[in-house]
Amino acid sequence: MECFQIKKEGSIAILTFKRPPANALSRAVITELKEALDTLDSDGEVKVIILHGDGKFFAAGADIKEFTQVENGEEFSELARKGQFLFERLEALTKPVICAIHGAALGGGLELAMACHLRIAAEDAKLGQPEINLGLIPGFAGSQRLPDLVGRAKAAEMLLTGEPITGAEAEKWGLVNEACPAEEVLEKATALAEKAASKSGVTIKMIMELLQYSKRTRFSDGVKKEAELFGKAYDSHDGKEGIHAFLEKRKPTFKNQ
Repeated sequence: MECFQIKKEGSIAILTFKRPPANALSRAVITELKEALDTLDSDGEVKVIILHGDGKFFAAGADIKEFTQVENGEEFSELARKGQFLFERLEALTKPVICAIHGAALGGGLELAMACHLRIAAEDAKLGQPEINLGLIPGFAGSQRLPDLVGRAKAAEMLLTGEPITGAEAEKWGLVNEACPAEEVLEKATALAEKAASKSGVTIKMIMELLQYSKRTRFSDGVKKEAELFGKAYDSHDGKEGIHAFLEKRKPTFKNQ
């Protein structure tokens, strides 16, 4: 794998996202992440997984350049469905995944973090769903997981303004389990992993299975609708304008169409 590296320390696996400079989520990243999860899921020695990003960021968002290679909204919707399926696979693992966030977890990066079961963030990290600034919407179930974690009102604020919150604020709102100085993020995640890994693998799997029953009954319906609207947003004038404005490093001119 080119984008991920797996390192095992006893019953803990450290999955490192290595796609500098921003660890952007591309189609290749989605494919490799599935391979990595399959490998770790089938490894009988691994009880807990830590996911973190190499470099300055955990994951600064989707690969916007790749968006310009998409032909139409239906293809864009299919991209969303693939990401949603993978993140569902991640959330359904019977091994807890702890996300260690530093720098930024934005857009697809935050959606990836939210699919993990536990999150440790740097106090100064930026977490947000900025898609609306590009004339788009979240596509990897961010519109569905965010309200479950921070509440409907705060999620609406984050989704409608595109403004990120800090790791310290994310702890206050329940988006992360703990916020700490950036240099301690991986250390804190490892300590949490060690606590969980010291328990019985049998009961860990049972708890992970039971957590799936806590999901809202209409979650899957919301995810399907998100993928559909993700494609429609791409087909809109404002969606295309937002993408090109981002790549050209200018402010978009939206026409509300």
